[in-house]
Amino acid sequence: MLYKELCETYEELQKNPSRLKKIEILSKFLKKLKHESNKEIIYLIQGKAFPDYSEKEFGISDQLCIKALEKASGISKKEIIQKWKKIGDLGLVAEQVMSKKKQNTLFSHKLTTQKVLDNLKKLPELVGKGTVNKKMSLISELLTSASGIEAKYIIRTLLNDLRIGVASGTIRDAISDTCFNNNNVSSEEIKQANKAVQESYDKANDFALVFDKAIKGIKSLHATELKPGHPLKVMLALKAQSIEDGFKRVGKPAAIEYKYDGFRMLINKDEKGTIKIFTRRLDEVTKQFPDVVKYIKENIKAKSFILDSEAVGYDPKTKKYKAFQDISQRIRRKYDIEKLEKKLPVEINVFDILYFNGKSMINEPFEKRTELIRKIIHHHPYHIRTAEQIITSDEKVAEKFYKQALKDNQEGIMIKNLQAEYKPGARVGFMLKLKPAENEFDLVITGAEYGTGKRGGILSSFTLSCYDPKNDKYLEIGKASTGLKEKEEEGLSYIELTKLVKPLITYEHGKEVKIKPKIIVTILFQNIQKSPTYESGFALRFPRVTALRHDKSLRDVATLEEIEKEFKRMELKIEY
Repeated sequence: MLYKELCETYEELQKNPSRLKKIEILSKFLKKLKHESNKEIIYLIQGKAFPDYSEKEFGISDQLCIKALEKASGISKKEIIQKWKKIGDLGLVAEQVMSKKKQNTLFSHKLTTQKVLDNLKKLPELVGKGTVNKKMSLISELLTSASGIEAKYIIRTLLNDLRIGVASGTIRDAISDTCFNNNNVSSEEIKQANKAVQESYDKANDFALVFDKAIKGIKSLHATELKPGHPLKVMLALKAQSIEDGFKRVGKPAAIEYKYDGFRMLINKDEKGTIKIFTRRLDEVTKQFPDVVKYIKENIKAKSFILDSEAVGYDPKTKKYKAFQDISQRIRRKYDIEKLEKKLPVEINVFDILYFNGKSMINEPFEKRTELIRKIIHHHPYHIRTAEQIITSDEKVAEKFYKQALKDNQEGIMIKNLQAEYKPGARVGFMLKLKPAENEFDLVITGAEYGTGKRGGILSSFTLSCYDPKNDKYLEIGKASTGLKEKEEEGLSYIELTKLVKPLITYEHGKEVKIKPKIIVTILFQNIQKSPTYESGFALRFPRVTALRHDKSLRDVATLEEIEKEFKRMELKIEY
């Protein structure tokens, strides 16, 4: 398939904001892809070259793209930068300069999607001396053969900024529409097909595999299996307003568990005995946690498993639990691990099991799953244990347990339906979280502003955005300039956050900069109000940065729907 055909599809998707129209456009493209031998081309629709579970990144900066454009087009770096500052989109700059390229294109040839995919796949593998030149060579090779429109999307793909408004749900529905929608199919059958595609994707995190299975039929989708050692999206909870509300929504009796102030760990052991640990972002952190690997080997009796757990930090002297922010550096640290292990130890609290001795457990009721983990895990405080839990129908008993969780320095409680299945990747209503700080969202930084005086040269005000999954956009909802420390040794500081976001700057104008969405922060706020100032239509009053969330991915960012629901809830609270 020619890359130009895919780029034409990108253009159609960008021009049509309607989700239904996007599904129609994608279905048309996927019908062509059905006849291609390599279904991995579907990754390019997501602006990727690898399945969703892969940690591989292109590692390409704006400056490297500019150098590659200079080499491929013959237009000076200075002129390219001037255009970039004026337009603000390096993809559009690439379209312009490659439409007017000066270099002799005698050796150029028509680009195929396979060639683009092949070159993109090589980028993360390049390490060591000469890496930059090798990467530039791979990019320049593509750009030299690219037309204007092809250059635009090559650059946007490299910078993870495709701008076509396609979320994973749209791809899912397009696969279903392509493979199962015909004149003889009822709306109920389409609904079931959508569900089968979603469930297959939740287990595999790989649209190429799911698409291939969908082509073969519903039975093939249902046969998708969990694989230990293969990263999996975790199940997420909705908010409960109170214990009474929690019981009403999940039923009685319910399991009440501590909501730990730590980070999710999906612990895997395959049939060969290999242990792998993943975060909720699907990042593998096995090497960062040799202590956890040891606890698993010593305290879990099973041939193979996938466990869902929370790692909580504690003070090695006092044994008091620490807040997430105090131990978050353990996720990122790749050196001096032994030293950090002693300084910032973690306790693993296991609360669910998805796979056990060669068999998937996700369709089993939670009651059965929670009984199983209590049988196979040797309870060892400050190493590994099962989550603190009670099963009750009594609101007073649940309230007492909730207060104890807070006393033990945890965030609150989880309220769970005993008959519920495990839904990977879903935010479900049969698992609820309750904590005191309700006015809190995880948001992504999309802009910033340089400070003055003692904060001169440092970013001191950060633009926050929520996520609109219908249009695959990040919408601004406010700016935060408080909650951060002046000095790095005092905690999360303006200096540290500046260092993290500076490499992600995509555009500068005076003191203001635009930031590529990547850095997620927890924001505490007073309330929400309607606002014409921000794209989201809402603004947070008195937002304050309380934590940096390296353990969370962009899919964990609060959605526009969540913002709207919270706004309505707050309005009702004020009214009554």
